[in-house]
Amino acid sequence: MNYLRAENLSKHYGDRTLFENITISVEYGQKTALIAKNGTGKTSLLNILAGKDIPDSGNIVISKEISMAFLEQEPAMIPTFTVWETLFSGNNELLNAVAEYEKVLEEQEHDHSDASMNKLQEAMENMDRLEAWDYEARVKQILSKLNIHHVEQKVSTLSGGQRKRLALASILIHNPNFIIMDEPTNHLDVQMIEWLEGYLKTQDVTLLIVTHDRYFLDNVCNEIIEIDNGQLYRYAGNYAYYVEKKADREFREGREIDKAKNLMRKELEWMRRQPKARGTKSKSRIDAYYDLKEIASKRIDNKQVQLDIKMQRMGGKILEVHRINKSYGDFKIVNDFSYKFKPGERIGIVGKNGVGKSTFLNMLLGIEQPDNGRITKGETITFGYYSQTGLEIKDDRRVIDVVKDIAEYIELNKGEKLTASQLLKRFLFDDKQQFTYVSKLSGGEKRRLFLLTILMKNPNFLILDEPTNDLDIATLNVLEDFLADFKGCIIIVTHDRYFMDKLAEHLFVFEGDGIVRDFNGNYQDYLDELEELKLEQKTESNKIIEQSPVKNSSQQIRKPTFNEQREYELLTKEIEQLESKKVELESCLNAGSSNHEELINWGKELQQTKSMLDEKGLRWLELDEIIN
Repeated sequence: MNYLRAENLSKHYGDRTLFENITISVEYGQKTALIAKNGTGKTSLLNILAGKDIPDSGNIVISKEISMAFLEQEPAMIPTFTVWETLFSGNNELLNAVAEYEKVLEEQEHDHSDASMNKLQEAMENMDRLEAWDYEARVKQILSKLNIHHVEQKVSTLSGGQRKRLALASILIHNPNFIIMDEPTNHLDVQMIEWLEGYLKTQDVTLLIVTHDRYFLDNVCNEIIEIDNGQLYRYAGNYAYYVEKKADREFREGREIDKAKNLMRKELEWMRRQPKARGTKSKSRIDAYYDLKEIASKRIDNKQVQLDIKMQRMGGKILEVHRINKSYGDFKIVNDFSYKFKPGERIGIVGKNGVGKSTFLNMLLGIEQPDNGRITKGETITFGYYSQTGLEIKDDRRVIDVVKDIAEYIELNKGEKLTASQLLKRFLFDDKQQFTYVSKLSGGEKRRLFLLTILMKNPNFLILDEPTNDLDIATLNVLEDFLADFKGCIIIVTHDRYFMDKLAEHLFVFEGDGIVRDFNGNYQDYLDELEELKLEQKTESNKIIEQSPVKNSSQQIRKPTFNEQREYELLTKEIEQLESKKVELESCLNAGSSNHEELINWGKELQQTKSMLDEKGLRWLELDEIIN
């Protein structure tokens, strides 16, 4: 079944052509990745297909029998809505039943009247009637995996990353037939990405995705389409297949263009020899000449970012960390950690959100100080910090001025000097773009400019915090090759597992409670170790079950009372809220505060929350054994 068909689409911005007369179709069951260089129209094409923009020419037909959703890079939401209202907006009866049940459960925490009990009973009966319990479990799983807990929070108070996760959760909950996604892995940690991969692979859903995450692409998508030089090409296979076939295509096109140029020279001589007034020219040969001229005039745009910036000389002493500790109240970030960096090390940092990775980087950079212990930096060390926040500059600045503010000239590895304009061209900013305002750049172009401003300072110790966000795959490949040859030290924090595996030689694993483990291996080695540990624990658990005495049937079977069922539901809700509160307090402590008393109060409140979780968790386990 054809879900979507777009024919002869064209889009221009001024005299810049994004794509010309391209045709794209999406069939039922396809999971398609869209690849293109930054600034060549990926997001524009998705906006057109989703009805958010209109093409200059062409037409789009979408099947009326399907439901479609669009995950934008920066989702538009109603700021006055709560998280709950955003998630459950719509007229889906099943979804409304789940929403009503969850709402009544929440009210039960404050209202224990008979009327409230009756409302709960009605909500549960409605869930039974619609057989909505499995659906409710799926909703809870989605919210839990995407770390969405504070459902009464207003959308206006959410960060960009929280909005992206909320928009993704809303789409998955509504379960449309066809989803268009623009960079779905941005703002997700590795655990969330791996869960999303598994979820999308098992769902009967058709996908069109823009992503720079090559592992995600390989694990989810079964075909790739590429916009290149304004044209669209399709590849039925994974990323490795795409790279191979793209190289074959460009080689064949290059040969065709060279052949057409040689033949055109002869045809041009023939055209010039023929008198204009004579009507004996072969019309077919003239037409063939103009077709040939069109082929010979084609240009293969295979320009890539050139990264050959000179590195500062590195001395014997690099960076030494001596028994540092860092805590906010009872929340420990680093406990008695020591490390002596060696020349050329490439270290990846792994850990869940909120464990203190950013605080750790800030201590290495000298932005924050440890509670005790010390960090000493070698005299020759120059940091290059590629932060998540990106280029912090006014949008009314021109690209060329941003670079000139740092230096008019830059020295390369072999002693060659480049002007600011020449350097920008190496980063694929042509003469016209150099005088463009920063506000007019795409997200990927801004990140590319930010990378340039970092490397211009000739660092010998790079700290890269989510460097892959918004960069196209072609630029990532060049960046990876540059970093592989980089002689200085590198620390990488990224959710892009392909990038991490290719560059990191060992890991700092933030395990929580201040424990930072130095793991000798890359990220895939770390995952393999975790999988082996899970298997060992499962085997040990099975042995314990086998050795346990079997209870008699009267002990095994007991139906829960209505009050036990109700208490179980309320405890589940309370534990979720306490978990959310715990995460929030840990985030507050991790972010820090200039108010020392506030930090102490957060620490005390965190300890109380943990105690309540332990107490309620034990009772929940007792009830869970009875009910499940």
